[in-house]
Amino acid sequence: GAIRKEPDLLHHSYCRLLGTLPLCLWLYGSLYGIVLDAGSSRTTVYVYEWPAEKENNTGVVSQTFKCNVKGPGISSYESSPGALAKPLDDCLNKVKERIPVHLHKNTSVYLGATAGMRLLRYASPLGKQCLFHLLGDSQPFEFRGAQIITGPEEGVYGWITANYLMGNFLEVCWNEFQPVLKETMGALDLGGASTQISFIPEDPEEHFNSTLQVKLYGYNYNVYTHSYQCYGRDEAEKRLLALLLQKSNTSANVDNPCYPQNYNTALTMKYFFGSLCTQSLRPANYHPNQLVNFHGTGKPGLCQEMVSLLFNFTACRGREDCPFNGMHRPKAKGNFVAFSGFYYTMNALNLSGHFSLDDFNSSMWFFCSQSWAQLQFMLPKFEEIYARSYCFSANFIYYLLVHGYNFNAETWPQIHFQKEVSNNNYLLLGDEATRTVFILTQLTHLYNNLALWNKNAF
Repeated sequence: GAIRKEPDLLHHSYCRLLGTLPLCLWLYGSLYGIVLDAGSSRTTVYVYEWPAEKENNTGVVSQTFKCNVKGPGISSYESSPGALAKPLDDCLNKVKERIPVHLHKNTSVYLGATAGMRLLRYASPLGKQCLFHLLGDSQPFEFRGAQIITGPEEGVYGWITANYLMGNFLEVCWNEFQPVLKETMGALDLGGASTQISFIPEDPEEHFNSTLQVKLYGYNYNVYTHSYQCYGRDEAEKRLLALLLQKSNTSANVDNPCYPQNYNTALTMKYFFGSLCTQSLRPANYHPNQLVNFHGTGKPGLCQEMVSLLFNFTACRGREDCPFNGMHRPKAKGNFVAFSGFYYTMNALNLSGHFSLDDFNSSMWFFCSQSWAQLQFMLPKFEEIYARSYCFSANFIYYLLVHGYNFNAETWPQIHFQKEVSNNNYLLLGDEATRTVFILTQLTHLYNNLALWNKNAF
């Protein structure tokens, strides 16, 4: 007989006649969640899916779609919020096609904002008004609001994600999740506005007051995490540009030793002084739209000297438990995974995975000595805004990891630079993985016992 399909919110029935008896098979479908990742330099929309009917009280949350919103980050539209509507709608229209129509009104939308929004104070009335207008009024989905993730939350999410996907919390035994206690890895994340370091200290009890207690699958972990605001790659470079202008006698032509030889660009003062990280460096004659001409000289030694000025090493007065800026930090131990900006910079230097500190230094020095014309043939993917800044990024990473976090020639190989956080069963990009943990924490308010897992693992 004919197959009859009856749509329902959570399941479908398929019925046919078996002789004279009706036989119906109920197939449970999926539920969906949408996350807008509002970073400092761009906005990305993610779609997550999990089964409506959980097996053994455990659901499978998987990322099924990703769309980069064209243009800069949401904060850049504060003066003209209407300009965000079209690029955001373009992505959300694609999302609509990925989610069954009858589930649209029951699909939750969250906005997760990290360091860029913390810096720009996006929780302003104007920001909220713009956000609710764009998401609450014009879309069929259920907007559940925006959450600005704190620095410690961002660091812990990265640590949980890295270790979860490395299999350090759960093992699969006969298709069931079994908790396991293993040695964990530290996590190093370099974003646009901030950088995070998270790990379990060598002596957790001694540093109990400076750690966060995280309970996962019956085990307690005392995790040290710190987020350094204004030490993200983009904000740190803005501080460098501000310092270079300060030390120059004129804005007509400012030498930048971290830019490639013979590279020239004109940037408005607002570009690098419009941030909270550089407000204190603004000159008395600050004019937002005034152009400053930067000329690349490609001098590695001078670039290192200038980058070192971005860190306040004297505030620690030689204390071993204080890396820079007077902040206490317990001694790190074990292996680390470095992703996001760390990975992309190393990839530009043709480095990945494990390598020695000497290899890094020699690659950095060679890269920073190249002319702008030579770089165009060296980089596998050439984009001006990134290519001009890789030398700065490499030197910044050197000072952060070596002089800030005290990695040396012996411990440097314990850092694994990688694009994906993965093992045989999981594969997620570093930033995407952190967003997945974010959506998981949101979804568990609505649905109990959901677990992050790869739907194709079995």
